Amino acid sequence: MTGAEPNATDTSAATLEAMVELTRRLTGMIEGQAHAFERHRPQDAAATLAEVARLANLYRAGSAEVRAAPSKLSEAPADLRARLLSATQAFETALERQGKALAASKVITEGVVKAIADEIAARRSVGQAYGPGAPRRGTATAITLNRRA
Repeated sequence: MTGAEPNATDTSAATLEAMVELTRRLTGMIEGQAHAFERHRPQDAAATLAEVARLANLYRAGSAEVRAAPSKLSEAPADLRARLLSATQAFETALERQGKALAASKVITEGVVKAIADEIAARRSVGQAYGPGAPRRGTATAITLNRRA
């Protein structure tokens, strides 16, 4: 082996360094999306969906690679393992924040849809039945029937 050829430890370290950087980038994007949802601006989060999906796929593949070869992690320098652990913890925190922001956004959206459906149903003219005491029914529409919209 010549001095120019990378050994397995160098390759493993490079793989883990790439995972640290990827995790940090993905965390930043997830935090940005969470912030957009918290500000009630989902359109800002939508702008990064494709890149987040691409990075998430790379993260999934990289994580699977590390899980498949645990020696990469155990043989890595302690500072690299610590940086990867820190980046992973920050990523998990960002995912939790984003999940809470999405859940809150969902509740708000469902409330708005329900309020609109209730208002439409209240404003609809009630159909007249024939004869005294005949039941009166409102006109059914998709939005009033699907209360889970």
